[in-house]
Amino acid sequence: MAYKLLHIILFLSAVRMEGINKEIKKDPKKAFYYSLIPGMGQVYNGKIIKSAFFIGLEATAYFSWIENRNKYISFDQNNFPLSKNTYLKRRNKYAWWIGIIYAYSIIDAIVDAHLHPFSLLMKNPIVQEKDKEDIYAE
Repeated sequence: MAYKLLHIILFLSAVRMEGINKEIKKDPKKAFYYSLIPGMGQVYNGKIIKSAFFIGLEATAYFSWIENRNKYISFDQNNFPLSKNTYLKRRNKYAWWIGIIYAYSIIDAIVDAHLHPFSLLMKNPIVQEKDKEDIYAE
């Protein structure tokens, strides 16, 4: 159910981004608020593939955390090949990764929104029309 909802949100976000003029300046504050939901800050900035990447990383870390937490809670020496302490360490490691990936995706969305005008500037030609006339006049 959650995967279907996630796919619908990503699809609608991608469709919404198709009609938006690329010249619109991105607001870093809006990017921050969107990025509170993992991957949506990247969707706001028009980076759909990066959004899917962050959502995948976050989901992988979360499900690994759940799996190791469950193994740690219901530990039985006969059923699991590793020690109970190993599952505790893995659970803690994935909890850290959840937070790190989440914080990095927020920072990435804000930085992309700040740098959006720069990418538009780089798409413009370096030599202006007035400068072309001066070059050809010489």
